[in-house]
Amino acid sequence: MLNNDTLRSIRYMLDLGDVHVVEVMKLSGFPASREQVEPWLRKEDEPGFMEMPDTALAHFLDGLIIHRRGRDESQPPRPVENRVNNNVVLKKLRVAFELKEDDILAIMTEAGFRVSRGEINALFRQPKHTNFRLCGDQFLRNFLKGLTARLRGQ
Repeated sequence: MLNNDTLRSIRYMLDLGDVHVVEVMKLSGFPASREQVEPWLRKEDEPGFMEMPDTALAHFLDGLIIHRRGRDESQPPRPVENRVNNNVVLKKLRVAFELKEDDILAIMTEAGFRVSRGEINALFRQPKHTNFRLCGDQFLRNFLKGLTARLRGQ
C-alpha cells in the first residue's frame, strides 16, 4: 500500500485538514509545511502528485500517537523508522488508538474480513520471530476501513 493511501485514509478517518496533518507531523519533530503535504494528499493520477517518503509517514504516525495520547516525558524520544511497511503502520495505529487484540479482531470482523487471533498476533511479532507474518495490503486496507467505520460511527 502506498504511504499516500495510508495518509489519505487516516486523514479521512479523523477528518483532518491539511493544516492539521502538518501540525501532527510537527509534533514528532518533522519540519512539514502545507505546500509539502498537499502533493502527498493527491491521487496518483492527479497532476502534482508526489510519493510520500517513508520517513515522512513515520513522523506522521509518531505525531498521531503524541496527538492522541500525549507526549511521555519520562521516556526518551524513539528513533523514527527509515523504512515503513504495513506492519509498522498497524503497530503505530494500535498504539495511537489504544487497541487491544479483541478490538482489532472486532474491527476486522466489522469490515467483513475474517482473521484469527493467531494471525493478528503474528503481525505484531518481531521480524526475526519464527511466527512473524507480513501484513498484506488487503489486511491493512480492511483494518483502516473498519477503524474508520468505528470512529465515524458508520
